[in-house]
Amino acid sequence: MILTVTLNTALDVTYRVPRLLPHASHRVTTVTERPGGKGLNVARVLAALGHKVTATGFAGGPAGSLVRNMLAASSGVVDALLPCEGASRRTLAVVDEASGDTTQFNEPGPHITPAEWSLFLAHYEELVAQVRAVALCGSLPPGVPVGAYAVLVRLARAAGVPVLLDTSGEALRRGVAARPEIIKPNAAELAELTGSRDPLPATRDARRRGAHAVVTSLGPGGLLAATAEGTWQAAPPRPLSGNPTGAGDSAVAGLLSALAEGLDWPARLTRAVALSAATVLAPVAGEFDPRTYEEVRGSVKVTPA
Repeated sequence: MILTVTLNTALDVTYRVPRLLPHASHRVTTVTERPGGKGLNVARVLAALGHKVTATGFAGGPAGSLVRNMLAASSGVVDALLPCEGASRRTLAVVDEASGDTTQFNEPGPHITPAEWSLFLAHYEELVAQVRAVALCGSLPPGVPVGAYAVLVRLARAAGVPVLLDTSGEALRRGVAARPEIIKPNAAELAELTGSRDPLPATRDARRRGAHAVVTSLGPGGLLAATAEGTWQAAPPRPLSGNPTGAGDSAVAGLLSALAEGLDWPARLTRAVALSAATVLAPVAGEFDPRTYEEVRGSVKVTPA
């Protein structure tokens, strides 16, 4: 069993429009709604790969209820979300069909009370004792301590469970110091953490700050990984145009599933890059195109960096 944590759960809404123009009215061609927040996207990809996965975090209000109903109906993900008094957020992605570009709008999350946070910590400790790996993903909702992920990393490590951390800002800075197994920043998040915009030395610097391994997303350029076993860059065979929303979450699912299966680093990176590329061709985050995944997986180039 793999556990994903989404403290700032969301209802993801995707609009597709023929062309997105400022100061104009738009006719939406399609609308899709899915359980969202980075950890839930990861959970849905893990389930599609055939892994048993449990999702926890907070869910409240109408959006939270809809998220839980959707999880129960179709995702194959075990729902271990805790109710909260505040209302879960919605995220709106607007896809411009002419260019393929996506514009994202993220609402704030619910305010989590100290009592709700204490209940979650006890709940999390119970779940961690039953799983093989943990993904801690996304932003922190208001009220959750900024060092929350550092606490969750330490609790998992005390139970002997490896952790992948995917967040940003001060939450990432504090979380790295707790020594997670893997962190997965994008290039901007890595630069904010280290102060360097050169990906290779910045990735190595981030590892020295506490993470056992650092895997940096380079967008269409693939992934750059600094680990105890070596440093590699993994790239897809060609750029793919489409909706990049959720591609990083699919990379997390690839890394975490391969970690749980005991695969070596080149194999982990190959799976992560292939899933990320296949997600670009899927209509919404948390899904991937199986045919593209199989095609790209056989052509990913992993080279020492």
